[in-house]
Amino acid sequence: MFKKISLFFLAGLFLLSGRVQAEEAIKVGILHSLSGTMAISETTLKDVMLMLIEEQNKKGGLLGKKLEAVVVDPASDWPLFAERAKELLTSQKVAAVFGCWTSVSRKSVLPVFEKENGLLFYPVQYEGEESSRNVIYTGAAPNQQSIPAVDYLLNLGVKRFVLAGTDYVFPRTANKILEAYLISKGVAKADMMINYTPFGHSDWQSIIAEVKKFGSTGKKTAIISTINGDANVPFYKELANQGVTASTIPVMAFSVGEEELSGIDTKPLVGHLAAWNYFQSIDSPANTDFIKKWHAFTKNSKRVTNDPMEAHYIGFNLWVKAVEKAKSTKVDDVLKAIVGLSAPNLTGGTATVLPNHHITKPVYIGEIQKDGQFQVVWETPKEVPGDAWSDYLPESKNLEADWTAPINCGNYNTVTKKCGGAAK
Repeated sequence: MFKKISLFFLAGLFLLSGRVQAEEAIKVGILHSLSGTMAISETTLKDVMLMLIEEQNKKGGLLGKKLEAVVVDPASDWPLFAERAKELLTSQKVAAVFGCWTSVSRKSVLPVFEKENGLLFYPVQYEGEESSRNVIYTGAAPNQQSIPAVDYLLNLGVKRFVLAGTDYVFPRTANKILEAYLISKGVAKADMMINYTPFGHSDWQSIIAEVKKFGSTGKKTAIISTINGDANVPFYKELANQGVTASTIPVMAFSVGEEELSGIDTKPLVGHLAAWNYFQSIDSPANTDFIKKWHAFTKNSKRVTNDPMEAHYIGFNLWVKAVEKAKSTKVDDVLKAIVGLSAPNLTGGTATVLPNHHITKPVYIGEIQKDGQFQVVWETPKEVPGDAWSDYLPESKNLEADWTAPINCGNYNTVTKKCGGAAK
């Protein structure tokens, strides 16, 4: 009888010890599509987060505790993003979430994070026109990507613009801003062609034929692409099939990086452009070290790096610094600590968290090379502060975001001096 009690006692202690260890771990949510149309872009972001968490644990964890990755797959299904986000925040009790790619997925989870007071680090360029207390935007705002890219094309003498995007909030809002910006630069509406296609679109033959016709007037024409996910593969293939080259109608892409190009024959795409805040080809000690660690972690020297991976690298390191500064993983404490913090980027500079919850980023424009990498052809002389609200839309030009006292507002109207948006 005594032996049985002892065994039960020991078993109870073992179970209790397991629970204590589980409770001691700091959980980190990873919310990226591992299946569906966006898996081509998002799977690598899950992988880099696992690498960063493993590295931090090798350093001793955080606040004396190990980090535990909690990975969920929202499967490129926008309502499912919200369900998985709620699961991470309420059931798993994660301290922070690193995730989303498309703006529609971010918009889907935003009410969940605000209701549950969670913390999301969002790593992808987006359309702006937003600043949430519960989001740190480590991807580019329009003034850190699309506006400089358009300026570059204008300086090349481009007169006609094809705005081609996937049919959801990011391309539509980004193109609304770009249309207003181009008009302010003297480009007529007749010299803009706007086209939207569904996620996963594969039949580009007629659309590319229309683009060729639009670009045959004698005016230099360029495509500004906000096409997302696996639709990029047939898009670029059809460009090559119809003889559209960088010398005839160059493409300036905002959502195509090294990962997307790794599945494409890039020889016919040489010279086409992309605007990002990081390229794998950038030569810096930090980038060399990161690529080496990435290849060792994945056990694959051919795995590429890309811009959203760098954004997660920056965001994760900023979160770690904020937790250490606050001596807490509580969201309110971390948010109070994180504004003003800086962390190294991979290109030799520094990323600083601004009061609007965006960060400072350099801007690069690269040309596609035969090996699927990018050669940088233009860059800003220093980091550019992210602007949450566009200066080119009448409904937002007077809005500012500032999550520090006394404003504490994501859409403060500088004219009415009120929080809540544009004056009616």
